Amino acid sequence: MTEPIPTAGADAPRAYRAIFFDLDGTLLPMELEEFLSTYFKSIASFVAAHEVDPQAFSAGLKAGIGAMAAHDDGRTNHEAYWEAFFQKVDRTAADWDALLGEFYDVDFGKIGEGVQPNPAAARAVEALAQKGYPLVLATMPMFPRRAVEWRLTWAGVDPRLFARITTYENSTSVKPKPAYCAENLAACGLAGADVLMVGNNTVEDQAFAGLGTDMYLVTDHLLDPAGTGLEGVRHGTMEDFAAWAEALPACANPAVGIELGVVSPAAREAALAANSRVADHEVARAVEVSGAFNAGAAASAHGALAKEA
Repeated sequence: MTEPIPTAGADAPRAYRAIFFDLDGTLLPMELEEFLSTYFKSIASFVAAHEVDPQAFSAGLKAGIGAMAAHDDGRTNHEAYWEAFFQKVDRTAADWDALLGEFYDVDFGKIGEGVQPNPAAARAVEALAQKGYPLVLATMPMFPRRAVEWRLTWAGVDPRLFARITTYENSTSVKPKPAYCAENLAACGLAGADVLMVGNNTVEDQAFAGLGTDMYLVTDHLLDPAGTGLEGVRHGTMEDFAAWAEALPACANPAVGIELGVVSPAAREAALAANSRVADHEVARAVEVSGAFNAGAAASAHGALAKEA
């Protein structure tokens, strides 16, 4: 068993008012490249079976994903995605809401049929919920809510335990941008110091520490794109984290009135100004590293979609 390492200067846990969780590689034991490959193949086969030009769809999907990662104009990721998508795909080629609604309701769910959940993930989430900690699923918000709910189900975790789930509908930014972290603090009405972020990526998830949150990095599927390592960061396996969570006291002052939907630009900017501890050049470097890492993971997986096309 790995001994969890306390954060530098934090011999005892803070009095958290909410706990944020990453999903992929943290609660859900699935490798990113494996998931993306299966996802791209599944959606390519689905649209082709519904007489949609798969090459155009592939180009639209790629453009939409790129737009969500790049935009910083206050639009939701949903809006950024579809604007870019329709620059590559005929808007009238399908009833897109109905078509993709069907995919995410049925076919997407089949992607996770072979996933073996880690029981410690559900144990940790349930223990924290029972202790009164408001929970936020701070997953990369590039999917519709239905897809995120499916992925929680694959992990053996009840989506209803989360007060807020980030999706492309309710988010205006992505990890590791401070704007994404700030809008989730604003949604909870909290300072960074009030929050524990639980993740597996030393760049994307640890970006929250740049706004003052405490951190716990789960090492079962650890991603360290910049090679920063784990020194000074509390970490351990998901089994370790579950035991640690079970030992926490009850939440004495939980966040209330958590926003489920889109956070106002003013609230996001106020949270950013009040909590940011990272210089602009450090943010730019983190975004660059994350983008390069995700592009590499997605490149071979996206090739599967092109082959299907």
